[in-house]
Order: sequence, then C-alpha cells, then structure tokens
Amino acid sequence: MPYVLRNDENRIIAVLSEHVEGAEMVAANDGQLTDFLQKDSPESRAQAELIESDLGIVRVLEDLIDILIERGHIMFTDFPEHAQKKLLTRRGFRKEFSYMDDLFNEDNGLDMPDPDADGEGFL
Repeated sequence: MPYVLRNDENRIIAVLSEHVEGAEMVAANDGQLTDFLQKDSPESRAQAELIESDLGIVRVLEDLIDILIERGHIMFTDFPEHAQKKLLTRRGFRKEFSYMDDLFNEDNGLDMPDPDADGEGFL
C-alpha cells in the first residue's frame, strides 16, 4: 500500500513507498492518489511542460519552413510527399483557427454600444 503526504488543504503532495512521520496509508485505487499520479505529480507536470515546449518548437519550425520557402532557399516540392501533406494540413488548421480567432476575438475593432443601464441589452 502506498503512503501519501498531504498539505494544509488536504491535497496529496507526495507519494511514498514507506511510512514516514505524517504520512498516511491509502488504497492503491484511491481517487485522489490516481489524480495526483496522473495530473499533479512533479513527473506529470514536467511531462506536460515538455509537451508544451514541443508544441512551441513545432510552431517555430513551421514558421522557419515558411520563411525558407518564401525566400527561395528551399522548394516546397523538396519535401517528401508525406511531409508536404502534413505541412498543408497544418497550414489549413492554422488558417481555420485564425479565422475562428478573428471571428470571435473580443477586440475585433467593432465598437459596440454599452448595454442599457439595466443591463438588459443594447436596444
């Protein structure tokens, strides 16, 4: 059975294989333990940060590829066919996301009147 340490809010902050002062034994299938191991553990946070970093570097690489193509340093057709398909798919996703962002962005340049004093609407 695992042992856990909790903080003042009763949230698990550490999992131990042996009992230490202040630790309590919990069932291996305890819901809070499962949540901690899947979401809150230092390893899970580090993995999430690594994934976020990977996604950021992918965006940098996409931009780099676009710049190199625009400047004529490489040709789009230099990439293997499967890479071309992936780049086109990503470009399509980015255009679609950009369109949605522009459509629903709060700062879209439209000057909307303030709601009535009673807050019921604009009419």
